[in-house]
Amino acid sequence: MSLSFPTLSIPSWDSSTSRHISQCSSSLHVSAGSFQWVTKNSGAGAGLCRGFCGLKVWMIERFNLWQKKREFGPLKEFMTVKNQNLPDDSVEETKRLSKSEESLLHEHQADPFTNVVPSRSHSLNHETEGGRGPSLCIAVIGATGELARAKIFPALFALYYSGFLPEDVVIFGYSRKDLTDEDLRSLIASTLTCRIDHQQNCGDKMEAFLRKTYYLNGGYDNCVGMSKLNARMEQIEGGSKANRIFYLSVPQEALLDVASCLADNAQTHKGWNRIIVEKPFGFDALSSQQFTKSLLSKFEEKQLYRIDHLLGRNLIENLTVLRFSNLVFEPLWSRTYIRNIQIILSEDLHSQTRRYFEGYGIIRDIVHSHILQTIALLAMEPPISLDGEDIRNEKVKVLRSIRRLDPSDVILGQYKATSGDKVDVNLNNLTPTFFAAALYIDNARWDGVPFLIKTGLGLIKHRVEIRINFHNVPGNLYRKHLGHNIDLATNELILSDAPDEAILVKINNKIPGLGLQLDASELNLLYKDKYNAGVPDSYEHLLLDVIDGDNHLFMRSDELAAAWNILTPILQEIDKNHTTPELYEVGGRGPIGPYYLYAKHGVRWIDD
Repeated sequence: MSLSFPTLSIPSWDSSTSRHISQCSSSLHVSAGSFQWVTKNSGAGAGLCRGFCGLKVWMIERFNLWQKKREFGPLKEFMTVKNQNLPDDSVEETKRLSKSEESLLHEHQADPFTNVVPSRSHSLNHETEGGRGPSLCIAVIGATGELARAKIFPALFALYYSGFLPEDVVIFGYSRKDLTDEDLRSLIASTLTCRIDHQQNCGDKMEAFLRKTYYLNGGYDNCVGMSKLNARMEQIEGGSKANRIFYLSVPQEALLDVASCLADNAQTHKGWNRIIVEKPFGFDALSSQQFTKSLLSKFEEKQLYRIDHLLGRNLIENLTVLRFSNLVFEPLWSRTYIRNIQIILSEDLHSQTRRYFEGYGIIRDIVHSHILQTIALLAMEPPISLDGEDIRNEKVKVLRSIRRLDPSDVILGQYKATSGDKVDVNLNNLTPTFFAAALYIDNARWDGVPFLIKTGLGLIKHRVEIRINFHNVPGNLYRKHLGHNIDLATNELILSDAPDEAILVKINNKIPGLGLQLDASELNLLYKDKYNAGVPDSYEHLLLDVIDGDNHLFMRSDELAAAWNILTPILQEIDKNHTTPELYEVGGRGPIGPYYLYAKHGVRWIDD
């Protein structure tokens, strides 16, 4: 009886290392690069001896190599959590290694079983744990402006403090002012605050964040400035793979030149590039089309993130969750059960902290983006997945189905301001600061349901809410107990963001006691009572979405075009001086026109 052993191959970790085992027969050859268990013209005992000796040596080699690798540390990579399937560029990275690193890698190559590779090191002024360059670079273009100081840098710090930015992130501030790194850090330090629900190691985190922040004076030639920014980024990245985000917080008139120079001179070839563009996205349909064409000549659509901070509110983020994860709502979400939908966004004097867009007005600034995007999310069909492109596909279908605005269904207003009011007093007489309208969606789900809009500045109360009114109960048995106005007793779903974030459901209920008396009551989910957590700023939501590659709250080019198509008729009427805004007092309730408009469409307006 004889024993034979089949050939056993083990993956290679060093093809140059091999040795003979003298304890067993010389016919046995053990290679660390390809361990083979072979018997050659020998009996069972000799073969068994050689086999186990070879296995023992192979295991010792692997253990010694593992100990050496521990000196270098594992490669720490930043991995995003949403839909990031980035290609493996380890081969290209190996080609960029210096000769000394190549020899080191040749000696201690990555273990194919553990996928551990030695970390790279460089002698630059920014090093991360393990000695390699950052995995994410964020450049704020227009870093000394009010938006950057008040919103962007605080949002970035909040994400860093909460653990949503990679620890090795690097942030660049870019503008035309002659500042140093320390000047920028001092400029933004006073605007940084720690989460009210955390407050742990706040000072240390703030100091660490500021150390990761650098400044570059780009000068007045944007292309030269972007080349300098790219050189600085490459110096700090040190040849490592790194992704880049560019936030273009610049005036509209400078945006295209900055974007063009960025595209040609500052994009990385070792990762993805994402560009954040602030609203307004054009002045009208034609200018928006030209603006989009210019951007798409330099970037791919998937790189562009057109940001509207109002879409980062939790109310908007929660719309799809409320609709598609609750059986109690989804079957009712159509003209069969819903009578009308009201969308309200009013700002008081305290919430108006910036000068208003001269000539742009509330239609181009708020209605075109925020209001129409809210309607699209409310009214869209269920997407096939939560992927951003799938959601955008459904949104654009809604926008293309919205009927073009009839000027008779629109009310415009403008506040009467004095120098003592905290608003822009230099508006021309055609710039609207108040907008009310009735929109209709011409599709099977929403045919005949009015979507009623009211948005304005300088009003009595800061209010952001969506009110979904349901039809009356057919043949209601309790009609005589509901009082004279049965419309007041209809069911209603109220999604509120301001003054308090809440979800309310209005129902009819029996008042406890003898007899039968009905009352319209509210089931109230008040967020501040239910959830013991601070509400993140909308910029935090949206910046995290950009990092994660989630673009469902950012307008795509076809969404832009569809939105302009809806608003073009009323904008043309304004430009032709055919429509004059109705004046209203700052701090008041706005024009009286909306009350008549909504009565025209059979809707009782719910006042403040």
